[in-house]
Amino acid sequence: MKHCLLAVALIILTPVFAQTERDAGVLTQVSHPALSAGPGLFSPASPGPYRVGRTTLSYIDGDRDDRPVVMDVWYPVDAADAAGVAPSTYDLVFAALESPVALATPAVSQNGPFPLLLFSHGNLGIRFQSFFLTEALASHGYIVVAPDHAGNTAFDLAFNTLEPFEVSAVNRPQDISFTIDRMLERNNLAGDEFLGRIDPARIAVLGHSFGGYTTLAMASGIDGVTADVRVKALIPIAPASGILSDVQLISITKPTLILGGSADITTPVDPQSSRPFELLSSPERQRVDLNEAGHQSFSNICIFTDTLVDVGIDPALVAFLLGNAAEGCAPELMPIDVAHRLTQLYVVAFLKTYLDGDARYAPFLTPLFGSGKGLPVTIFVPE
Repeated sequence: MKHCLLAVALIILTPVFAQTERDAGVLTQVSHPALSAGPGLFSPASPGPYRVGRTTLSYIDGDRDDRPVVMDVWYPVDAADAAGVAPSTYDLVFAALESPVALATPAVSQNGPFPLLLFSHGNLGIRFQSFFLTEALASHGYIVVAPDHAGNTAFDLAFNTLEPFEVSAVNRPQDISFTIDRMLERNNLAGDEFLGRIDPARIAVLGHSFGGYTTLAMASGIDGVTADVRVKALIPIAPASGILSDVQLISITKPTLILGGSADITTPVDPQSSRPFELLSSPERQRVDLNEAGHQSFSNICIFTDTLVDVGIDPALVAFLLGNAAEGCAPELMPIDVAHRLTQLYVVAFLKTYLDGDARYAPFLTPLFGSGKGLPVTIFVPE
């Protein structure tokens, strides 16, 4: 059976990646959809069967001193409802970036209920910092919600409204639980566009850097904030895991995929990825290091930087607001489009396998698949 599944996977993703020379031809085209490999099975490295919608929601958390929680939602859209809809636009304050994929608030697909994913941005980041991934996940049939963590965003940095790091560490997991609450309310609210579209039994959290910590804290609990038992799977990306104690990490039993970059100097894979991988109690855990990827290789920082510089913003100001783009865009790193494609491959395959229970995607996660296809990754699995 395992060999059969692997054969299916090889058909679907042949070829996915070319040799890893650092040029524009590093990626090859992936057939989409791969109907010959089985009905309903799409390459996890390619777009899924849905078009993608995006909307922005705003709430106030009255239980936490009227804390604002602004969230973006990416969601599956049926092809008929996408016709003629304008692209969604990401507001960079000084410039607008038109999405190549997401559309501005079309109707949510009627094919739900869909799993619910929560994305937590990095330290001084922004809710749509990794739209390459949130859009891709929506195309594969997930409703993805990313809140701004007020007091810890790029806008807070610009307007001097930052909250202390230790305060944000406690607020962040509460922001995610609050976001889950609001989306599940909408799932049961008559007349709401998300009515009946969310499967409350399939909820996962993923996040980058400080958001990787947030992801783990959702299952471990932190400083009086209890673990959220509704969360069924975790994907910490370049996680700042050192904030959590050994005891907290050992308490985590949920299926977990830890992604990192071997050239990350902000949250180095050793120990920020290696330590949680060794300590977590979940037998369903995996660590994937992207060879020569940096800390920002998991974000859209390159296109944000280029967009702002192109409209005349001082590069020094851009660097102040966005952080060090060299950690994702430097020529010595893995090309960022390759990093994005690999990230999508492993995240989609993991979610399909462990959140959706679709064993056909499990072979994509094996070390044999990665080495057999020559992918620039190093994979660790429990002994």
